Amino acid sequence: MIRVMNIISDTNIGGAGRVLLNYLRYSDRTQFETWVALPRNSLLKPPLEGAGARVLEVGGIADRSFDRGDVKTLKGLIARERPDLIHTHGCLSGRIAAKGQRVPVVYSRHSAFPVPAKLRYPPGRWVNKLINEHYADRIVAVSPAAAKNLTDGGISEKKITVMMNGVAPVARRPREETDKLRAQWDLREGDFVLGILARLEDYKGHMDILQALADLRKEGRPVKLLIAGVGPYEETLRAETARLGLEDSVRFLGFVSDVAPLLSVLDLQLNASYGTETSSLSILEGMSMGLPAVVSDYGGNPWLVDDGEDGLLFPTRNAAALAKAIARLMDSPQELEQMGRRAVEIYRARFTGEIFAKKIEDVYLNVLKGAQ
Repeated sequence: MIRVMNIISDTNIGGAGRVLLNYLRYSDRTQFETWVALPRNSLLKPPLEGAGARVLEVGGIADRSFDRGDVKTLKGLIARERPDLIHTHGCLSGRIAAKGQRVPVVYSRHSAFPVPAKLRYPPGRWVNKLINEHYADRIVAVSPAAAKNLTDGGISEKKITVMMNGVAPVARRPREETDKLRAQWDLREGDFVLGILARLEDYKGHMDILQALADLRKEGRPVKLLIAGVGPYEETLRAETARLGLEDSVRFLGFVSDVAPLLSVLDLQLNASYGTETSSLSILEGMSMGLPAVVSDYGGNPWLVDDGEDGLLFPTRNAAALAKAIARLMDSPQELEQMGRRAVEIYRARFTGEIFAKKIEDVYLNVLKGAQ
C-alpha cells in the first residue's frame, strides 16, 4: 500500500479542498492510502474523514504557505508517520519539510495570477526557479494557464504536468424540487435564470456580471441572477446592485453546500473571473448535468468551455460582450439546448472524477519510480 500524505493549509473549504474530496471518491484504495495534514479546526476535517481520508491535525500552518516553525512541525510529523510520498497543495513549508526527510514531493498549483516583475526577471526569477524545482519532484498545474504562470516565473516545462480537474457528476433535481426553489427565490414563469457560484472577491468579476444584467434589463429582458458564495466583497456588491436598481433581479444566496438544486434551477451559468481562475469546479459540475456556461476568456476558462460548443467565451472585463453572449442564448433556445447536450459529452470525455484520479495516481507512481 502506498501511503500518500497530502498537506493543505486551508482552514475553509476552498477549491483545493474540493479537488481533494473529489479525488477521494475515485481513488484506488487497493493501492493508495490517503492521509491529509490540516490545520487544527479546519472545516475540511469532517468531509475528508467522511470521504475515508486519515486526517492529521497540525498546530500552525493555518492559511499560510511558509513559516519556519511550520517546517519544523511538519518535519516531525513526517518523521513519525513515514509516508511514501508527500502531495502539497501550495504549502511551501510542507515541501521543505518533506525534502528534509527525503520523501518525494508532488506539488499542485491550483491558481493562476499575474507574475510580478520581481519573479519574471533575475535574480528573483532564478530564486523562484531554484526553490520550486528543488522542493518538488513533480509540479501539477491544474490548467495550461497555471502552467504558463509557473513557466513565466522561470520554472521549467519539464518539471510540470498539466492536469485539468475532474468532478463527480451532479444529478439534475426533479421538477417538484426546483419549482419550490423558484418560488422561494421569487423566480417567475418565463424568467431566464443566470447564476454564479464563486467566492465574493473583486477578481471574480461579479461587477461585470451586474453591469451586464443591468444592460439586459434595460432591453426589457426577463433575467434574474442568483449569486452563491461568501466573501469580503459582499457589501460592495449589494451596494452596486442597489445603485443599478437591480434589487428585484438579484438574489444573494450565501454559502451553498449542495450545489445540485441551485444548478438545476439555472438556465445558464456564468464565470467572469479576471484573476486566479484555473479550472472552475462549478462550471464542470454544471457541464455534468448539461448546463451551458458563458465565461471570460481568462486563465483556464478557455480549456473548459469550447466557444460555441458547450458555451460561449467573452473578452475579460467586457460587460457589454457578456450581455451580448447571454442575449444570444436567450434568443436561441435550440442553441442553448444543443450546448447543454454537448456539455455532457465533453464532461464525460475529459473531466470526470475517474479520469482525474487515474492521472494523479499515474503521477504518484512515476515520481516514486524515479525516486527508487
